[in-house]
Amino acid sequence: MPLLARMLASPLHLDIRAGAVANLAQLLHERAITSGGTVMVAVGTGHGQEIWERIKPSLPNATMFDVWEANLASAGALQEALGQQGYDAVVAIGGGKTIDVAKYAATRAALPMVAVATNLAHDGICSPVASLEHAHGKGSYGVALPLAVVVDLDYVRDAPPAMVLGGIGDAVSNLSAIEDWLLAERERGETVDGLALAFARTAAEAVLHRTDSIADDDFLIALAEALVLSGMAMSVAGTSRPCSGACHEIIHAIDQLYPGVSNHGELAGIGALFATHLRGADARFEQIAACLNRHGLAVAPDQIGLTDEQFVAAVLAAPATRPDRYTILEHLALDEAQVREQVAAFVSRLGRPAR
Repeated sequence: MPLLARMLASPLHLDIRAGAVANLAQLLHERAITSGGTVMVAVGTGHGQEIWERIKPSLPNATMFDVWEANLASAGALQEALGQQGYDAVVAIGGGKTIDVAKYAATRAALPMVAVATNLAHDGICSPVASLEHAHGKGSYGVALPLAVVVDLDYVRDAPPAMVLGGIGDAVSNLSAIEDWLLAERERGETVDGLALAFARTAAEAVLHRTDSIADDDFLIALAEALVLSGMAMSVAGTSRPCSGACHEIIHAIDQLYPGVSNHGELAGIGALFATHLRGADARFEQIAACLNRHGLAVAPDQIGLTDEQFVAAVLAAPATRPDRYTILEHLALDEAQVREQVAAFVSRLGRPAR
């Protein structure tokens, strides 16, 4: 009898530890990613340039590309640069923006890509999606997973705390996204992938109840693994469904209406908490709120500089950001008065003053 199995796209190598970048040249050689070190190294702001200077002696045939923005123009320029020489791979060093630009360009140039993450702001470090800005806003684009992922805790510890804490909000938001996917299965017959759910739920639960913090290496390792698992969940599902529901619809709406108010991960936490409030899932609401509060992440609109009315506007606009997605927002189909009522109840539940 034949055995049935599925083939899962995944990184060939995952290295999460202090000092991991010192092993980068060896990784590229041992994993047969490149024999002569002919790679394009895409670096972002922050520690990217510093790491490039550190590894350059061990990669004499590498070329550096400066990623200035997380947009299609930057990704297109990188793709064009990749066509000017026979590169073996792309190595992206930086945060999620740099990695997204490199994933997009490498995929379209049909080259393998290695992600060297210097912060843990969201699950983009190992996901099949690149989020890039364009002339009319921001889009999500399907890309290949990184062939290898390196997370050097020395650089993560030195990153701005907000760029690490954000990853907590993004990981925990999986719990809300999962409920939205299961709702779509019940109401619309949408196919749900149980393995993708297992990856996404495991990622969220890995950080939800931890009492240590980003000051501890054990927590950073757990968070990095959670974000990688989230990326794997999306890869298994063939969609961002296991990690993106009403929470991310709210993110996209806030980004469109009030750009720059906060980072992706923190907004994911607030969006997930509000969506959980709408479901009436009291125990889960308290767990998510406790996690976000414990790490100093925002739980209410006023903590990111939005008034209640602005948050109402974002919730109303949220479904239009992903018209193909069925979540608690589409299910309840609240009108403006009902959204205003729910936001007021949400803010009051958190013990925050109305604004």
